[in-house]
Amino acid sequence: MREFAADVLVAEIGSTTTVVNAFADLASLHPIFLGQGMAPTSVPAGDVTLGLREATLDLENKLGGRLHWQRMLAVSSAAGGLRMTVHGLAYEMTARAAREAALGAGAIVKMVTAGELTKEHLVRLQDIRPNIVLLAGGVDHGETKTALQNAALLAELPLEAPIIYAGNSACRDEVAQILRRAGKRVLTVENVYPRIDELNVLPARRAIQQVFEEHIVHAPGMEKIRSLVQGTIMPTPGAVMQAAELLYRHIGDLLIVDVGGATTDVHSVTMGSEELSRLAYSPEPLAKRTVEGDLGVYINAEQVALLVTPEEAKQNMVDLGAVIASWGALPKTPEEVRALELLTAKAVGTALERHAGCVKHLYGPGGKYVVAMGRDLTAVKWVIGTGGPLTRLAGAADLLRLALRPSAKQAMYPREFRVVIDRHYNLAVLGVLSQEYSGAAEVLMEQSLNIGGESGAVPNY
Repeated sequence: MREFAADVLVAEIGSTTTVVNAFADLASLHPIFLGQGMAPTSVPAGDVTLGLREATLDLENKLGGRLHWQRMLAVSSAAGGLRMTVHGLAYEMTARAAREAALGAGAIVKMVTAGELTKEHLVRLQDIRPNIVLLAGGVDHGETKTALQNAALLAELPLEAPIIYAGNSACRDEVAQILRRAGKRVLTVENVYPRIDELNVLPARRAIQQVFEEHIVHAPGMEKIRSLVQGTIMPTPGAVMQAAELLYRHIGDLLIVDVGGATTDVHSVTMGSEELSRLAYSPEPLAKRTVEGDLGVYINAEQVALLVTPEEAKQNMVDLGAVIASWGALPKTPEEVRALELLTAKAVGTALERHAGCVKHLYGPGGKYVVAMGRDLTAVKWVIGTGGPLTRLAGAADLLRLALRPSAKQAMYPREFRVVIDRHYNLAVLGVLSQEYSGAAEVLMEQSLNIGGESGAVPNY
């Protein structure tokens, strides 16, 4: 039997599938993507190693021999993500900045508050049982009362979640003391909103990813993952963001649409156009992520199906109700493929509408004026499709082009762009790989996206 040697095996453990990717010659100028194996995720069965073993066997069958590797890395969303609550001073300032940090790191934001926490806020917070609490508030050396008051209230709650403080540096030590005296675990980082119209989300994002790695190894079915991995375990959305930021330095303004079984995530790395920046209502981060927890095409397929009109279902010759009733992790029949195409198109279109901003005409004392609200995507030149459906459906590139057609409602969509597909379905794993092998990851991303060649999906259904 043939033998294959990999430098690194990267496992992506998702809510629907477990995927393993093998890479060799990572220290050279010509790194090699050996191949990929896939199996249904086994986290619900209580043991992640079952799915990993099946995915590895699938890869070995494709290679035609035994596979050996020196190290394993991992990305995962299989613990359901991090439930997170965010608390700041003013929503359009510190609360919003903190939320951007949370989403960029891969957390699922369940609650955002602005100002002093109320009794109703505290009751809801306990019901949510967050994995992390992100506390912010005030520009540096500005107002401190709200952050101190909220720290005191959080100290009294019976919550075990670690608290990240990313607010006014003038009261950072005092906030930490209040919480630590109550036995809370506290991480302090730089202010997410240090000055008016300035976002500083990276320090908070790194702290959230640190907590994710600690959390993931204690999640049901994931206990054995740490013994297998020699290196970082990143949240899948955070890994995609890492890949997006690396690609941005190489190819410029980009948009990534990641359709999964539980969510549809949209990542963009762009400063927008000069024209619309002068009309911006509030600052936006360079790298932004939105997560749509109701737009997964497997776990949340029924929610997406509610958005599909009877005419759309008829046009695509599919009975969504009947198909979803026996929905599997991977489509097996032509009708299931058509259903997946329809659900994916609806998830993509809806997620893009929610991610993109728009130009609005407002009226004030001086009369009518124009503002740019939200994310400006008009400077985006590259649109990238990833996630199971977009990397396997034959018409994925056309689906993305159709979803990005300009309209009055979507005035801040990309104007001139090229669509490419993550053909090897490894953008997330290359994000985690880039932390140690950035040069190799960049080359492998170019190969998967076929930059410089013809774009398109690799049909696998």
